[in-house]
Amino acid sequence: MNKLIAILCVVSWSGFWAFGYLALSADSHEQGQVITAAILAAVGFLTGAFAYMRLCCDRPTDYRRVEQG
Repeated sequence: MNKLIAILCVVSWSGFWAFGYLALSADSHEQGQVITAAILAAVGFLTGAFAYMRLCCDRPTDYRRVEQG
């Protein structure tokens, strides 16, 4: 399950950066493209952040204690 979440995290962050760039570099006369790219970038940011937090919460912070017990 962690591998699936890690893949989701990578794909989401890639979408965030790609669509964020498209939103910033689009011509200002085409508002539909800017809004669509901004919404897709926001979705990529949110899913990437939640997936990253999910991966971080599953890992123990003190590895020495895990090895002993």
